[in-house]
Amino acid sequence: MSSAQQVESFGVPWEKTYGYAQAVRRGDTIYLSGQVSHSGTEVIAPATVDDAGRVTDFSRTGEQLRQCYANAAELLGRFGASLDDVVEEVIYALDVEAADAAAGPVRKEAYGRPDPQVASTMVGTPRLAFPELLVEVKFTARL
Repeated sequence: MSSAQQVESFGVPWEKTYGYAQAVRRGDTIYLSGQVSHSGTEVIAPATVDDAGRVTDFSRTGEQLRQCYANAAELLGRFGASLDDVVEEVIYALDVEAADAAAGPVRKEAYGRPDPQVASTMVGTPRLAFPELLVEVKFTARL
């Protein structure tokens, strides 16, 4: 492919409101925006939040991570790629301890091997785009 840019989106309202694409391919590199736990506009495995919008339970971190990887796999497939082409990921987590406990098994399942060949960084953050989100994962893939 030439240096022409190809973009993909899910068609959810926040793409237009915020103004971004879910994925951009430039040359042989695919950049995925941070993937969160959603299907359409529905948050999958939403965290329990209190009246102030603060998360009170981090037990669904693994479920949310699985959906992040599923969304990434769907987007990559639109470029003829897969999670096998991912070279780097950054996991943003509200609770690093909960994310660390869930990430090993979920990542190994998503990448289909006991030793994912992916550079990976985990970063703690105080909040994500929606109050019910526990994790977000950004990916870079090379074809």
